[in-house]
Amino acid sequence: MNNQASSLTEMILSNHLHVETSFAASSPFCDCLCREEKKGLWSSFSGTHKASKLTSCLGLEESNVISSCCFNMEPNNEDNVSFIPTASPSVPGVSAIPPPPMAPIPMAPIPQPPLARPPTFRPPQNGGAKASDSDSESEDEQYVISEESRQVRERQEKAMQELLIKRRAAAIAVPTNDKSVRDRLRRLGEPITLFGEQEMERRARLAQIMARLDIGGQLDRLLQAYEDDAAPRDEVDEEEIQYPFFTEGPKELREARIEIAKFSIKRAAVRIQRAKRRRDDPDEDVEAETKWALKQAKGMVLDCSNFGDDRPLTGCSFSRDGKILATCSLSGVTKLWEMPQVTNKIAVLKDHKERATDVVFSPVDDILATASADRTAKLWKTDGTLLQTFEGHLDRLARVAFHPSGKYLGTTSFDKTWRLWDINTGAELLLQEGHSRSVYGIAFQQDGALAASSGLDSLARVWDLRTGRSILVFQGHIKPVLSVNFSPNGYHLASGGEDNQCRIWDLRMRKSLYIIPAHANLVSQVKYEPQEGYFLATASYDMKVNIWSGRDFSLVKSLAGHESKVASLDITADSSCIATVSHDRTIKLWTSSSNEEEEEEQGGETMDVDL
Repeated sequence: MNNQASSLTEMILSNHLHVETSFAASSPFCDCLCREEKKGLWSSFSGTHKASKLTSCLGLEESNVISSCCFNMEPNNEDNVSFIPTASPSVPGVSAIPPPPMAPIPMAPIPQPPLARPPTFRPPQNGGAKASDSDSESEDEQYVISEESRQVRERQEKAMQELLIKRRAAAIAVPTNDKSVRDRLRRLGEPITLFGEQEMERRARLAQIMARLDIGGQLDRLLQAYEDDAAPRDEVDEEEIQYPFFTEGPKELREARIEIAKFSIKRAAVRIQRAKRRRDDPDEDVEAETKWALKQAKGMVLDCSNFGDDRPLTGCSFSRDGKILATCSLSGVTKLWEMPQVTNKIAVLKDHKERATDVVFSPVDDILATASADRTAKLWKTDGTLLQTFEGHLDRLARVAFHPSGKYLGTTSFDKTWRLWDINTGAELLLQEGHSRSVYGIAFQQDGALAASSGLDSLARVWDLRTGRSILVFQGHIKPVLSVNFSPNGYHLASGGEDNQCRIWDLRMRKSLYIIPAHANLVSQVKYEPQEGYFLATASYDMKVNIWSGRDFSLVKSLAGHESKVASLDITADSSCIATVSHDRTIKLWTSSSNEEEEEEQGGETMDVDL
């Protein structure tokens, strides 16, 4: 019995590690084995003593220990261990003892340990600097920015900085007077002017500098500049920097504005009444008239050609009855020719000291005006008598135009102004600023209420002569605008410039109505057919004159014949003849090839002309 118990005890002891890891910490069997093993006493016990220890640990009888010591451990679904009793092995000389019924051993629930995070590696304190250096080097290698990415980031930052500077420059207060702009640039330690810099460009540069100082936090210099501006000065300095935001006009200008208002109201009433009649009267066939006018324009051919001067010609104009043609040239001489053949000279007008730039007839009288590079405009009679000389411009003149009333004359100049003159007294009524560069083209609306000007700043401006205000600014041309002309309908404006385009502007919609790619070179002159605006003619430096439909702006006819730049053109009141002058020194007259006999054969169609 003792030998059997000892052998069973050794068998259980050999597996005590497995039992220790499989049982719960509260198992009395595991506690007993572990406690005796740790004390080192288990090996000194005899077999009988070991069996008694086991039976005492389990709380069972000795006979039950022998029969139940052989068991299997099978973990259940809840990770607990259950003891399944099995039949004891047969031992020689020992009879089998039936096992008594055995009560289950109560097991304490096994607590589930919390989930632990994976251990993180921390370098030892000794030599920690070396480890951290290696880690930082590895991180640098992992996040190295390529040269391309760095350049992209720098470009983005630069673009963002420029955007901030532009926004700040648009919001910052900058002087408008050029003298004040120069003074502030001097106080900020910046160049007063750069090579080829204009007033507007200098003001924009000052705004950029002030915006950079504001963003960069250098407010001391900026505040010092403001304090210097606000500091009191002598009375002489105050008078020098005083800059009015309006042009003070004489008493004559006020009277002229009143007279222009009265004249324009009557003309506008007549124009509107006629437009209503043409719309409502069943006898008025606008479509047929338009087709007839375009047919006449399409039949334009060269009628005659003649040399007009020894120097290139610069301008031409028909008299109100179409019997006289005036031409001017770079020689400064203006000549009057008898129509319909430009072979007989009526008069030669010589008084300009420089080249003549333009000539125009009055719409109401037999007088004409000329403009010159000698900074003067002159008024002449058709017999060659000089009536007035208009002096006041500070630079050479470009174009000249009569007001529809015939009482006022408008001139444009490279001094960035256009001026209005009284032809009876020769007095300067209005000095109009507004363009940032030289003013070139000028035209008056047929009602007389509006004037249009164009300049080298690529703008076309519309002015109300009754109030003196700039009511419209048309932006669209990308190069200087050299010519403007109002349509007889009163609300269309044509402009041509160095971008080879002719633009049609609608004054009612305040925008560009149509863009005509007119020529292969700059457009030197644009002019509507004066009666109803059935067609539009453009002259160009590509040596051609093109005729465009006033309805859909399609090309009707191209007049080719000049051997050099076409400088100017004009159209008779009845639209029967077009005159062109060129740098090839020739005058060319273009008339319709259809004659009266052909018209009678086709039904006697004629265009109703109101003079």
